[in-house]
Amino acid sequence: MDVPLWLAVIVVGYLGIKLARPPWWLVALLLLGGYLIADSFLAPALGTVLK
Repeated sequence: MDVPLWLAVIVVGYLGIKLARPPWWLVALLLLGGYLIADSFLAPALGTVLK
């Protein structure tokens, strides 16, 4: 199943806010950083490290 990246970011953000209740700025920073890294040249390197 192929899920668009923007949809996955929205779902993870919503669940993170509902379950953990972190500060809003921390959620925004992590989601934006993750989204930017996923489309950068660092994505293949991080993919091998996280597997």
